[in-house]
Amino acid sequence: DYVVVKMIPDNRLPPRHLHAVHTGKTFAVIKWESPYDSPDQDMLYAVAVKDLVRKTDKIYKVKSRNSTVEYTIKKLEPGGKYHVMVQLGNMSKESSMKINTVPLSAPDALKIITENDHILLFWKSLALKESNFNESRGYEIHMFDSLMNITAYLGNTTENFFKVSNLKIGHNYSFTVQAQCLYGGQMCGEPATLLYDELGTGEDSSATKSGRPTDVAAIVVPVLFVLLLTLGIGFVVLYMRHRRLQNSFTAFANSHYSSRLGSAIFSSGDDLGDEDDEAPMITGFSDDVPMVIA
Repeated sequence: DYVVVKMIPDNRLPPRHLHAVHTGKTFAVIKWESPYDSPDQDMLYAVAVKDLVRKTDKIYKVKSRNSTVEYTIKKLEPGGKYHVMVQLGNMSKESSMKINTVPLSAPDALKIITENDHILLFWKSLALKESNFNESRGYEIHMFDSLMNITAYLGNTTENFFKVSNLKIGHNYSFTVQAQCLYGGQMCGEPATLLYDELGTGEDSSATKSGRPTDVAAIVVPVLFVLLLTLGIGFVVLYMRHRRLQNSFTAFANSHYSSRLGSAIFSSGDDLGDEDDEAPMITGFSDDVPMVIA
């Protein structure tokens, strides 16, 4: 023998197993189960979202007959904090939870360039990879002195560089750059951190790689300029000598050109001594010319 019992649905029960499936920068996917199994009609849920930072509220209505309901909350802000409450539309008991959206990414390629009495922090624009970031929001820079164990807020900027002065010799510093915090410092971007101790004993590799190219360039560029200038002058001198030799040879060749033979005639050194041989030979003397013998 057996008995079939059908329970009467209780619409005063809260939704079950409310949790977040996925959280992004501007959205959150939440999931819950109906107050009882296998609803036989559409159930209307009220999803209340309270912004704990801005102190604002929004209510969304969701209708479903499924035992498991999934809903995406949109138009959230990166790094925000929210309180989510789900209940039936008849204001029954609710289920609630807190969610935090993903903050903006840290700026890329944070580098240090060392100058005479200060350093410059450089980084890539966050707008290159974050569509939700506007350059007008800007960045804020913090510095941590490990020797003094002190963290200092240096300021903010809308540029992609920041000047830091008055660093003490022998101190190790850590610099962080992040998207400007909003609403009392509660909605911040992820920080990019860089160690710097070039003024002390342990020179930071990233600072060295960023600072040395400037010094090397200051030496290499003038040397290359001098070498190029010297080579240019040498080519000009060689060219002028070549032109002068060519002109001298042309003039010499023209002066020995024979139009009868159609070529230039040059005599060698051996022919110079034969000029006396070509002179007419003296065959005799006249009788009326006295001969004097010494």
